[in-house]
Amino acid sequence: MKRKTKLIHGGISGDLHTGAVNVPIYQVSTYKQEGAGNHKGFEYSRTGNPTRHALEELIKDLESGKRGFAFSSGMAAITAVMMLFKQGDHILLTDDVYGGTFRVMTKVLTKFGIEATFVDTSNINNIQEAIQKNTVALYLETPTNPLLKITDIKAASTLAKEHGLLTIVDNTFSTPYFQVPLTLGADIVLHSATKYLGGHSDVISGLVAVNDDALGNDLHFIQNSTGGILGPNDSWLLIRGIKTLGIRMEEHERNAKKIVSFLSKHPQVEKIYYPGLPAHPNHEISKRQALGFGGMISFDVGSEEKASNLLSKLKYFTLAESLGAVESLISVPAKMTHASIPKERRAELGITDGLVRISVGLEDVDDLIEDLKQALES
Repeated sequence: MKRKTKLIHGGISGDLHTGAVNVPIYQVSTYKQEGAGNHKGFEYSRTGNPTRHALEELIKDLESGKRGFAFSSGMAAITAVMMLFKQGDHILLTDDVYGGTFRVMTKVLTKFGIEATFVDTSNINNIQEAIQKNTVALYLETPTNPLLKITDIKAASTLAKEHGLLTIVDNTFSTPYFQVPLTLGADIVLHSATKYLGGHSDVISGLVAVNDDALGNDLHFIQNSTGGILGPNDSWLLIRGIKTLGIRMEEHERNAKKIVSFLSKHPQVEKIYYPGLPAHPNHEISKRQALGFGGMISFDVGSEEKASNLLSKLKYFTLAESLGAVESLISVPAKMTHASIPKERRAELGITDGLVRISVGLEDVDDLIEDLKQALES
């Protein structure tokens, strides 16, 4: 199947019992058994639910994996994946990760003896130099949040395999419509499905796909044991959102490219981050491993005061956390999504107080450009 067809016909289509063209919402906690231990594939909805199962089969197909899993949030998905590891294990992560990922690794999982080191994985040599005797996994975010760095997934996963490491990729920004990490050598791919996959700012969820049955069994055991599962209504909303992912991602990118062109020429913009720009240091890698550059843009206006002034003048960009929705969202990572990262660490990474991140929506792009123009010039 082609990409857009798979979004609609991947996984489980419709309902065999009634002929309904959509998977129903199975709002149920338990299931009648014909005899003790003799059930029809479902026994308790923490372990498995038909609506959630349909979603899990869909993300499995979209990511070309062996098993899929749906969690109550992106952070629940990340935490479950990290529970594959044990005390004394060392995880190597991209330095410019989402603030919530940084927080759970440095403030929560360290209490259980899981060690973490953050390096700029866009340079493969940095990965090689940071691998320790107890390193068990490489965690990549590409493109990164918020500086949109690009890591060569194929090269990084090849290096990881040479050292016996699992490769985990956060594919939230690109989505499986633009990038399929498991086909590039990754072992686990995960999403904050709250973002582009849901696409309408109406569901919180996380998805995972794996390329190995044994790994899938281990992750299902963790999912069932810890219980951070996605409910049937939210699973249904996510299936619905994914059906239009293709046309949305194409429009997000079209709008983003026009806005990048405008911002690149504006005197108030000191620096712009977008992998679609030929000047981006990893532009060629992005072109090689992804089918699109996405709808996320970050740019620096030079100071916290200028950023605050910009935010106060906008009409069509909503100041809010999150990204990937039909409406355009804007944020200042240093004060919002990445506030949990210490200020000195943000400074090292280049996440300045004047850095602005926009998630380009589906509004008319001329309106969005005019809105940014009047706000920047005020």
